[in-house]
Amino acid sequence: MSVPAAPTRTEPPAPPRRAARAARLGVSPYDPGETSLGRTRRARRMARELAVIHPDAHCELDFTTPLELLVATVLSAQTTDRTVNTVTPTLFARYRTAADYAGADREELETILKPTGFYRAKANSVLGLGRALVEQFDGEVPGRLADLVTLPGVGRKTANVVLGDAFGVPGLTVDTHFGRLVRRFGWTAEEDPVKVETGVAVLVPKKEWTDFSHRVIFHGRRVCHAKKPACGACGLARWCPSYGTGPMDPETAGKLVKSPAASDTL
Repeated sequence: MSVPAAPTRTEPPAPPRRAARAARLGVSPYDPGETSLGRTRRARRMARELAVIHPDAHCELDFTTPLELLVATVLSAQTTDRTVNTVTPTLFARYRTAADYAGADREELETILKPTGFYRAKANSVLGLGRALVEQFDGEVPGRLADLVTLPGVGRKTANVVLGDAFGVPGLTVDTHFGRLVRRFGWTAEEDPVKVETGVAVLVPKKEWTDFSHRVIFHGRRVCHAKKPACGACGLARWCPSYGTGPMDPETAGKLVKSPAASDTL
């Protein structure tokens, strides 16, 4: 995999004390005097660069219908998309409609779901999901966030995945990668996913939310890792207040960048 060259950074990364103070105050450590407009401009530059770095960013769960994506996203909790994709061909061939899930044999369903982990809880969610869709939505997956989050096992993250990738309705998917990266970017200091979503929503144009989410998640999986980000191989370095958290030497950092085949991690 080719590694994008890291732009030369003119400002040093924020010192730890400044970063800690900024986190307490809920402001960006990138520049103590950064205005809301300045933060928005910086965010949009970074968003544009992410589109260049990850032009192939997309939902990595395999699906052909909104129902399949909804079920696959519920199953993706605490496991990898790759693992889910090994299970869903059998699952989707056996259960094609919400009514099929509602009437599924629990033991059979648990056997299919076992490789994804937490399979008993996931079976509960899928069974409940099928019943709720049949009883409340005539067996169809609703296309509104307010309706989706009433379904068993479905929170805002799952709902936004389904809306964005199955219905074309823009949504921000705040998973662990997304939250970690936007905090490192100095866009927010919030930990709560809903507050993170609200804070980022004002920085990125709504029409870009779905693609932007995929790009951030790709970047988190491939470059900006939780423990050792590849700072020296990051195309966002010039705008990032957390530059220096990981190795800054391009050669060292380049070895940390994961290829697409190896980047499907939690």
